[in-house]
Amino acid sequence: MKPHSDWFDGFESRRFEVNGASIQARFSKMALGQPPRPALLLLHGFPQSHVMWHRVAKQLASDYFLVMPDLRGYGDSSKTPGLTDHSNYSKRNMAHDMVAVMKALG
Repeated sequence: MKPHSDWFDGFESRRFEVNGASIQARFSKMALGQPPRPALLLLHGFPQSHVMWHRVAKQLASDYFLVMPDLRGYGDSSKTPGLTDHSNYSKRNMAHDMVAVMKALG
């Protein structure tokens, strides 16, 4: 099996401190002199991580600025203790994480 870095040649990886969580994401490298591409946020399901997109990403990268995060609690993102009402792992809260990551990337 290939290491993940080989699967994502041409992508950058960064950690984003947002909304009380540390979100790890891979995203397209921004090429100087090229016109901007529309952003496409690829979210994984349960129990995957961003790695599930490795085959699709290379096909979409020429047309889109791809952002592939690990949702909080998954992959290389932080796994903060759940609150008694589980609100910090709600879909709404995880959506806020993704909005913050996208804003950080401009």
